[in-house]
Amino acid sequence: MKTAFQTNIGRQRSQNQDRVAKFISEQGPQLAVVADGIGGNQRGDLAAEMTIKSLGRDFIKNPPSNDDEATSWLAAQVQSINNQVLKKSKQKSSYQGMGTTLVAAIFYDHSMVVANIGDSRGYIMHDGLLTQITIDHSLVNELVKNGDLTEQEAARSPQKNIITRAIGISTKAEADVNCFPFNEGDQLLLCTDGLSNLVDNNQLTKVLNSSKPLDKKCSQLVKMANKAGGPDNITVLISQKDQERL
Repeated sequence: MKTAFQTNIGRQRSQNQDRVAKFISEQGPQLAVVADGIGGNQRGDLAAEMTIKSLGRDFIKNPPSNDDEATSWLAAQVQSINNQVLKKSKQKSSYQGMGTTLVAAIFYDHSMVVANIGDSRGYIMHDGLLTQITIDHSLVNELVKNGDLTEQEAARSPQKNIITRAIGISTKAEADVNCFPFNEGDQLLLCTDGLSNLVDNNQLTKVLNSSKPLDKKCSQLVKMANKAGGPDNITVLISQKDQERL
């Protein structure tokens, strides 16, 4: 398994509240995590940092050994971290209202388990085709599902940054957790909305299908988002299942 990632402040923000990491357990499974802190000046960066560190620490200590365990483990972890963030938010007035999105993946031999809450996304590139595998927990996505907005209208909506689920927002934090095949040559892209709002699927597909190393693909995607205006922090993580066998 190869993984590369990059995070960038963007062109219009004074602080980067995104966080990204990968963790490798001694038992073999690997974890990739992207979080996008929310709450403006209300320490969204702290919520994202707490989320990454807590998830990584518990994964290294006692990683789930298979798909079924990972599914329940990720759901429980999101709720546990939510409780931690809510508790922390009560310690200082400057922490009130802090929260974070999360998209995370745990990899096994031929599969992966993906969890998301908020509007950070996961995509799979398989046989040259890109598929979004997470559903945005956002107001505009709800309006699209209900037929009140078209996807084109949603992309231009001033309400597109309003999310309906996140860590740290309410006592219940319900993540979507699903299992997907992940075979040799497949790529997983995890990203914050600082990328997905500005770089469309055709552009993503072209970069992921290129022969560039993963770190160069990450850099190119960040550059494309910044070239499109870079109004938000931009975070990209790409994992690829090795095609070579020892």
